[in-house]
Amino acid sequence: MPQHTAAKRAPAVHGDFDFGFATEANAAEPIEISIRGQWTPVPALKAHGHTIVMTGRWLKMAAVHDEEWQEQEFNEPEACLHTLYELPVNQRPDIFTFTQKVPSAFPRHAYPMEWESIAVASFQSFDQWWNELPRETRKNVRRAQKRGIVLSTHEFDDELIRGIATIQNECPIRQGRRYQHFGKSLDQVRRDHRSFIQRSNFITAQFEGELIGVLKLVYRGNIASIMQLNSMVAHYDKRPANALLAKAVEVCAARGVSHLVYGKFNYGNKDESGLLEFKSRHAFHNLYVPRYYVPLTTLGQVAVRTRLYRDLHQMLPGWVIKTAVDLRAKWYERTGR
Repeated sequence: MPQHTAAKRAPAVHGDFDFGFATEANAAEPIEISIRGQWTPVPALKAHGHTIVMTGRWLKMAAVHDEEWQEQEFNEPEACLHTLYELPVNQRPDIFTFTQKVPSAFPRHAYPMEWESIAVASFQSFDQWWNELPRETRKNVRRAQKRGIVLSTHEFDDELIRGIATIQNECPIRQGRRYQHFGKSLDQVRRDHRSFIQRSNFITAQFEGELIGVLKLVYRGNIASIMQLNSMVAHYDKRPANALLAKAVEVCAARGVSHLVYGKFNYGNKDESGLLEFKSRHAFHNLYVPRYYVPLTTLGQVAVRTRLYRDLHQMLPGWVIKTAVDLRAKWYERTGR
């Protein structure tokens, strides 16, 4: 697929400005966002009804706050870019990035872009989705039922928070890496999961009255996104994750939701992944949507041309990533961490 489109001419910068984040038009207090499971304060500003957050050190990236969980697609890049260009150079981010909402895959803007890989399950009914599953996946869902897994939707209350905390604090290592949510308090768990609560569902899996799995759905109009899917390692043999995902599709189909999003499908050059296999076996496919990168500074222009905004897993060869992942897993196994 092509990696970039032609760059659109940026709004002119009119003179030098000394207001930046402090003006009434775009003032906003710094806000905290979750980065690798930890709440971190970052600079923010208001621009035409949107909150723009900045992250990064040597390369400052600006993005719409919680864009991937919003109901409406971000369709005001020009207006927001004008506000960003009015910032003093020393306060201006280097790159402004935004994307299009699934399932919109045809580029609508003439800014520099790359194709972003999204894991999407498309269906008109639960039966349609079910019939597309491999035999082994259907067997795992039935196995969960036969082994006593009880599925239900649950209110966001203290009982659910305690259950999530128990799941997260079961073990510090998951899938060969340090688990970023291990050791969190009940207050931290509550804060992590209270977002978009008015348009969310929590689906739980219980075994003999104990919460052993949870899935959080966030509804975004005609699509839904999985914010969390987690289950206890000790009950893996009962396949709670398979059952939770099947229940999520059933709930979505009953609401008329036609697309279920489960994060990314491909993570750069990381070719092999248990999560990728899990998604594929549950009828998630790879949908490419445009992600735009608009340079706002000279450094931003260089970074966009050379794609220095990419993460390491997007730049390093697949064999290097696999070797590093294997070594990390062996290190945790040897040290018992």
